[in-house]
Amino acid sequence: MTEAAAMAPVRVEVAPADFNRWATLLDLLQASFAYMDGRGDPPTALHALGVAELQAKAREETLIVATEGDALVGCAYAALRPGCVYVGKLAVAARMRGRGLARQIMACAEGVARAQGRAFLELQTRIELVENHATFAALGFETVAKTAHAGYDRPTSITMRRRVGTETA
Repeated sequence: MTEAAAMAPVRVEVAPADFNRWATLLDLLQASFAYMDGRGDPPTALHALGVAELQAKAREETLIVATEGDALVGCAYAALRPGCVYVGKLAVAARMRGRGLARQIMACAEGVARAQGRAFLELQTRIELVENHATFAALGFETVAKTAHAGYDRPTSITMRRRVGTETA
């Protein structure tokens, strides 16, 4: 990376229609979710996703991307659901963590929710990933449900929601 790219501002936006960095997006997601390997039961479904699945997902949902210069440093998918926008596959490059990038991505998702008349942002996180619970709580999300994946008799994930416009500082 050049010095100019290292100093480039971070830009968070809905992916342009001509977005074509699918392999880079897959790499970002896999690297960002690697810490989950072996921690959740059932294991993350991310390993079953490839470029074609990410492209298909972007046809059904809004892809949000964060870039620093030419580098793809964050992403999320925003899916319209009744009453809310569901935020999934939120990823922030390791070198960018702690800089408020997840907050910026959520702000972009909130823009999608406002434009679509949705009152809430919603997400799910694995029950074992307590650090994620804390991160999302710091972004104004509250736990509203615990759910179990098919075949499990115990909660495997939690659902968190935030009313649009009520993020904490």
